[in-house]
Amino acid sequence: MTVTFHNSGGSPVRSGTVTFGTHIIGALGVDWGTVESTEKLPAPIEAGRKKTETWPICVDAWRVPLGMHVETRDVSVDWR
Repeated sequence: MTVTFHNSGGSPVRSGTVTFGTHIIGALGVDWGTVESTEKLPAPIEAGRKKTETWPICVDAWRVPLGMHVETRDVSVDWR
């Protein structure tokens, strides 16, 4: 998952976390569950600057039976 963070504030972001919500989707489009994973932000991010980071999103194979797939649909950020 590649995400670009834009610090539009007036001071640097020094730390924080990003949480991904990866959904397990059935063959008929039914959302069977969500697996969350949390990573550290690529800090510091200076005021007015952007920073891009890429993380692998992994889900245990037993959670995704044949015919199902995963989609990372939710991203939330907590920064300081």
